[in-house]
Amino acid sequence: MTTNAIKPDDILADSENFVELNGLTVRKGSIAAFLKNIDLFEDSNSNETQKAAALEMIKELAPAIIAAGLHKHATFKNKIIEDILCDL
Repeated sequence: MTTNAIKPDDILADSENFVELNGLTVRKGSIAAFLKNIDLFEDSNSNETQKAAALEMIKELAPAIIAAGLHKHATFKNKIIEDILCDL
């Protein structure tokens, strides 16, 4: 049995900006934005306004993370982030 690895463009072609995953339309860059917002939320140099904005975006992007299956394979060290994903 031959199985080929899945490349990024097998999921989303360079010319496309969205993909449907598990019934949810997910925008290109959603996972990267989710992770960068966690960085901002956890950064000791971020002020409270930045942290609050990052947390709101994390909550907004969480359904895409679940649809993409990332949370099936990764556990987040930050309990706040993990709880957001587990509560969906």
